[in-house]
Amino acid sequence: MSVRVFVPRETTALSLGADTIARRLERDAAARHEGITLVRNGSRGLFWLEPMIEVETPKGRFAYGPVTPSDVPELLDSGMLEGCISHPLALGPVDEIEYLARQQRLTFARIGITDPLSIDDYQVHRGFAGLEVALALTPQAIVDEVKASGLRGRGGAAFPTGIKWQTVLDAPADQKYIVCNADEGDSGTFADRLAMECDPYMLIEGMTIAGLAVGATQGYIYLRSEYPLAKKVLDEAIARAERAGFLGDDIRHSGHTFHLEVRLGAGAYICGEETSLLESLEGKRGLVRFKPPLPAIEGLFGRPTVVNNVLSLAAVPFILAEGGDAYANYGMGRSKGTLALQLAGNVKRGGLVELAFGTTLRTLMEEFGGGTLTGKPLRAVQVGGPLCAYLPESQWDMPLDYETFAEVGAGIGHGGVVMFDDSVDMAEQARFSMEFCKVESCGKCTPCRIGSTRGVEVIDRIRADDDREANLALLSDLCDTMVDGSLCAMGGMTPFPVQSALKHFPGDFQRPANGEYS
Repeated sequence: MSVRVFVPRETTALSLGADTIARRLERDAAARHEGITLVRNGSRGLFWLEPMIEVETPKGRFAYGPVTPSDVPELLDSGMLEGCISHPLALGPVDEIEYLARQQRLTFARIGITDPLSIDDYQVHRGFAGLEVALALTPQAIVDEVKASGLRGRGGAAFPTGIKWQTVLDAPADQKYIVCNADEGDSGTFADRLAMECDPYMLIEGMTIAGLAVGATQGYIYLRSEYPLAKKVLDEAIARAERAGFLGDDIRHSGHTFHLEVRLGAGAYICGEETSLLESLEGKRGLVRFKPPLPAIEGLFGRPTVVNNVLSLAAVPFILAEGGDAYANYGMGRSKGTLALQLAGNVKRGGLVELAFGTTLRTLMEEFGGGTLTGKPLRAVQVGGPLCAYLPESQWDMPLDYETFAEVGAGIGHGGVVMFDDSVDMAEQARFSMEFCKVESCGKCTPCRIGSTRGVEVIDRIRADDDREANLALLSDLCDTMVDGSLCAMGGMTPFPVQSALKHFPGDFQRPANGEYS
């Protein structure tokens, strides 16, 4: 009798030896005359346990991790294939792992469970159910369902998805487009990559539904060039979906058409901004466009275009399959549904945590993350990427909610949570923010291009105690100019981490005679 054994083939697991483990399992099991069927699944997103191996037993799937190739013989000796729980690497039933059991996975319900490229696996777990519902609805009815869900852009801007779709639906044009922003570049983020590598049909389904909703027949996934595995998985998934009738001409014999292609990004952070992305997708240099017109009116090649993040589009299949109200029942206030939070930085248990809006940073960092990897006290956390504020401990009990965070000048962004222990130098972090903008600015507007360069210089003078008070005042004025005068969020938000560091960690900008920060 053959036992199914699951070995992940997601980037993190592969970097830690998952392919070698898979080969070792097949070889050693064969030598022992033990029948196994190897399934290359996605990752569950528990990165501190990768590679995490799962074994299918009559009582469910049992997990072991983190496994190295040298652990394989001992695991087989201990009865791994029967679900032995006495081995030091045994984690017990996967569904009972607390880190997973406490989550509310809607978008990421399938990752780590299925073979990412198996359409049969996808359909067994409610895959394409949303598309079947959408095919029976009018475009306006689809848009109305998305509006009812309260879904807002998960890429950082948090603009209501249904309103964007309505604008494109109402715009007259002979050609419309769906563009997925998969140029995931914020620090501490990997949820887009997990979605694409571990559940690619979810994104394909979401984009196809978007096409039906607004009358678009062509879609593009603008993929970060540093994600070669995601490119390989998406290309193969798109080809299989076309052969199975879920993409292309006459989708499911409905008469509807939607084609999809993957295009690699230009390797520039600024191309995560939607208009710069469109310029790059058209084969031009990634420069930010002036608004108006909005991309929903004049987007790709001058046509009405929906530009959504991976996680926004990936939420759509659930919304159509279960109803907008079912999604809106999660969350709080105007922040509906769930948020994919990504724990990174100085964290003991890094990984993906999907929860309804409303949990707190403290809960996330301490109860899920387990505190810092170094064991030192937490001092600061940056939520939302390199353009968002650093938060001190006094702000860790706020609910994760767009409006609550905005009230204190913070942002949730793409959900990246980067943790720092008490050894962090916040003046250096402020400098990094300005230097990051200096390197990544598209250069189109003066406040961003020149302001970030001057910002680095001013912070260096402050740290060198060169007329510190005058330069602190100058830095404050410079930040105000960048916020008010920049063309896009690159320059307009770069001051946020700088201002938060100055406000909450002022002692780090004062260098006493002994050279240490207070």
